[in-house]
Amino acid sequence: MRELKHHEKKLLRKVNLIGWKGERNIRVAKVLRRYHIQNREDYVAYERMCGYVTSLSSKLQSLPPSSPFRIDLTDQLLTKLYNLGVIDGKGSLEKADRVSVSGFCRRRLPVVMVRLKMSQTLQAAITLIETGQVRMGPTVVTDPAMLVTRGMEDFVGWTEGGKIERSVKKYNGKLDDFELGGMG
Repeated sequence: MRELKHHEKKLLRKVNLIGWKGERNIRVAKVLRRYHIQNREDYVAYERMCGYVTSLSSKLQSLPPSSPFRIDLTDQLLTKLYNLGVIDGKGSLEKADRVSVSGFCRRRLPVVMVRLKMSQTLQAAITLIETGQVRMGPTVVTDPAMLVTRGMEDFVGWTEGGKIERSVKKYNGKLDDFELGGMG
């Protein structure tokens, strides 16, 4: 192997080949692409929430197992994570340790819409949300980063009087004659 030239040595001095963070960047890019996350700040927020949950879980695990304080807080944490939809059951604190950014991303409104068969693709769901065609309960949602809890899944629907809702009603044969005459 040849000896490095001066400018090559200078460049390598600034590069840490042992602590290179290439793997993390690839993982972040995969999650951003898979869930069509436009704002990197959303990913950072999900990552921060995962950090809070895992640090709280490790602090709770350091308490004695028979402590009523630990039992109460563990139950509260697991209930919150389950209701949010980040974990699949309220087993033990080990489930809270395995909370990931993907768990939060799976609770985003476009992903829930695809799972509920309201849209075929994430990109189409994001477009529908941004154009104001989707509502959560009575409120129209225009932010695709909205997290949907297990309890709110049933309240995701189309906006009242919107094109999509009208098409669905027409397809199901529930379009009122008054709506048909007034809109058409």
